[in-house]
Amino acid sequence: MEKDFLKKYGEAAHCPVRNVIDRIGDKWSVLVLMVLEEGNVLRFNEIWGSIQTISQKMLAVTLKTLEADGLVKRTVYPQIPPKVEYQLTERGKSLLPHLHGLVGWANENMGEIKESRELFGNISRN
Repeated sequence: MEKDFLKKYGEAAHCPVRNVIDRIGDKWSVLVLMVLEEGNVLRFNEIWGSIQTISQKMLAVTLKTLEADGLVKRTVYPQIPPKVEYQLTERGKSLLPHLHGLVGWANENMGEIKESRELFGNISRN
């Protein structure tokens, strides 16, 4: 039984939780999803301007990853100059309550987490 347990979580391809966390657990994906929730339909530069600390290249990569997972829809309008808009899909919207739970938990616990980190840092230096 223990071997089945280890096999279940051992590879991301066989573990849905790990697979999803690997995709959205990077530095930017959750933030992009939250920005798209507030903005509804946004152009690339609007998303980039909202986050400010992300590079354009990293934003492009993040949007492509979210699009590949069906969380974000990219719409290209055939005009000059090209117009591209991004919005959450229904799947992306269904993830939001879970992200809100994580955000709420982080807000409630961040003070104590910082204290624990500081205490841990002081202990590990001794």
